[in-house]
Amino acid sequence: VQLQASGGGLVQAGDSLRLSCAASGRTSSNYPMGWFRQNPGKERELVAAINWSGQTTSYADSMKGRFTISRGSGKNTVYLQMNNLKPEDTAVYYCAAVTTPGAYTYRLNPSEYDYWGQGTLVTVSS
Repeated sequence: VQLQASGGGLVQAGDSLRLSCAASGRTSSNYPMGWFRQNPGKERELVAAINWSGQTTSYADSMKGRFTISRGSGKNTVYLQMNNLKPEDTAVYYCAAVTTPGAYTYRLNPSEYDYWGQGTLVTVSS
C-alpha cells in the first residue's frame, strides 16, 4: 500500500488549505485513516482520524472547529480541510492508514497505523 499526500503550501494566517491523500497498491477495502503532523524535534501528533466508512471522526482539541477530515468517493481517499490556519499549524502533515484485517474504527495512536505517506509541508505565515 502506498499513500500519496498532497495539497500543502505556504499560506497566510486565516487562510484555508485542503490536503488530499490517496492510497494505491493492494488495497482490499476501506481502511481507517488519519492525518498527523510533525515539526523537527517534536513527536508526531494526531490531527484527525476517520473510521473505515467515514461516519465517525476524531480531532485533536486544537483542531476542533477548524479542521475537517472526510473520505472521498474513491477507495481510501481522505481529505483534510483546514480553515482559519494559524502559524502554529506549520508542520509536515502525514496521512496514514490502518490495514490490519478487521480494523474498522479510527485510531488515535500513530503506532497503530501500518502505512504512512511521504508528508506534505504546510507553512502558515503571520
